[in-house]
Amino acid sequence: MELTHLDKEGRARMVDVGGKPVTSRTAVASAFVKMSRETLEAVRGRQTPKGDPLETARLAGIMAAKQAALLIPLCHTLPINLAEVSLEVEPNGIAVRSTVSTDARTGVEMEAMVAASVAALTIYDMCKALEKGIVITDIQLESKTGGKSGDYKRDR
Repeated sequence: MELTHLDKEGRARMVDVGGKPVTSRTAVASAFVKMSRETLEAVRGRQTPKGDPLETARLAGIMAAKQAALLIPLCHTLPINLAEVSLEVEPNGIAVRSTVSTDARTGVEMEAMVAASVAALTIYDMCKALEKGIVITDIQLESKTGGKSGDYKRDR
């Protein structure tokens, strides 16, 4: 397998996508934020010291999707058509899910994963006064559509 982000001398390089066709692309990513029951109850009641962690995390994830190229060195700047982040309180934590779409020459997998990651980190930041032992896990691509490599869907 050829590594596309390395030149012949092994140096990192940005892939030239100029010759690729513009296609519709969507990516979905997820993360999970594990925390104690007590902290979850505070989140449910929006009773954390910093305010509403769910709404703040949702907005942070949307903003992060638009900044992926600034955070990941070889990531292309893309026109984002849609960036959504949803958060669901579960018995042992908060499930984060992000969806990002574009019409571009390259995919939005990194934008979706950055959105999920930053939303999860924001939950930690909003809740760390209540619990330092919060754990962020399972940051992963769930699915993607469009592009040369075709569609992908994570097996459950």
